[in-house]
Amino acid sequence: MPVLPPSDPGQTPIEITLRRSARARRFSLRVSRLDGRVTLSLPARAREADALAFARAQEDWLRRALASVPSEATLRFGAGIPYEGQMIVLAPGTARAPQIVGDSLLVPGDEAQLARRVAAFLKTRARDRLVAASDRFAIALGRPHAGVTLRDTRSRWGSCTHDGRLMYSWRLIMAPPAVLDYVCAHEVAHLAQMNHSPAFWAEVAQLMPDYQPWRQWLKRHGQTLHAYRFDGS
Repeated sequence: MPVLPPSDPGQTPIEITLRRSARARRFSLRVSRLDGRVTLSLPARAREADALAFARAQEDWLRRALASVPSEATLRFGAGIPYEGQMIVLAPGTARAPQIVGDSLLVPGDEAQLARRVAAFLKTRARDRLVAASDRFAIALGRPHAGVTLRDTRSRWGSCTHDGRLMYSWRLIMAPPAVLDYVCAHEVAHLAQMNHSPAFWAEVAQLMPDYQPWRQWLKRHGQTLHAYRFDGS
């Protein structure tokens, strides 16, 4: 893997993944908002030295982009985690299952099992909310869905298949409730319009008239929800 040496001795080197493509007509750089991976795409016959020179010319931009990538959050007792748009504190609990008390999530067991137990709690709550919202919007639309599946997807928050099956990221339970509702309205609207045409957005607006600010919230802050790592998620 090529490494871009720092121009300033106080900076760290930047690892770059090269991706040759027959479809590429020029050099392009991408910084993943999930893990900070830097990918440099280049035409199939381009010289690697020229590609790295291009990256060198973009070093300032690269470092700004890398600095904006959310840092990974470690789950431990005393740390906070978002739940329905509010930060709650992870604390030891004595009940058989995790439960929210005030602004804390009380989790039984030792800290070694914390991430797994918190993930299970969030998935259960997410399923309840996502199924309820999907059912509500499907009834309003007059088109039933064929079931709800939860995953820990990185590239999308939801999807709708041609046979009416809905898929959502369970991490939506960490976002404000209206954000979760927007994603459900968006995917349910695909039951009527399997596209992103003006007619599709009209369906979304019919289901959730005030969806725009929550769509923007997801664009601006959604990737911060991926900063939390869960064992077995």
